[in-house]
Amino acid sequence: MGAYRVALFGHRDFCVTREIENKLYSILRDLMQTKLYLEIYIGRNGEFDLFAASIVKRIKKELDNSSCSITLVLPYKVKDIEYFEKYYDDVIICEDAERLHPKEAITKRNRWIVENCDLLVCFVEHNSGGAYKAMQYAHKWGVKIINLFSKIIKFSN
Repeated sequence: MGAYRVALFGHRDFCVTREIENKLYSILRDLMQTKLYLEIYIGRNGEFDLFAASIVKRIKKELDNSSCSITLVLPYKVKDIEYFEKYYDDVIICEDAERLHPKEAITKRNRWIVENCDLLVCFVEHNSGGAYKAMQYAHKWGVKIINLFSKIIKFSN
């Protein structure tokens, strides 16, 4: 049996609240305790990504969990990648995205993440932006979605 893969997405501009932190912490801790092997995919394109990665790292440390990895998925090569390789368990550069314009590359990377995950955990509060598009794509792809934002997001087809 393979790894259970979770993607984390959220808006670039994000204001942390205790409620959102507790929700994400609870979901991730439960997954780390119940899945044989958990692989978490994340980008690094905004405040939510940094927030979510720090929670994953905190829970892994608390649980002394070696059956969970956090993988940074980049749309193209970046300067100072050594820093990222030290912080994350693995770094993947999405080959299909590398040749594209940076904004297109991020969209292509997000689609790759969605296509390779079992669960999308996100914080999406508006019907626009990359996180919303990734959530919409996950919905079309049939991926289970947990939106940490409490309002229901309607999808336009």
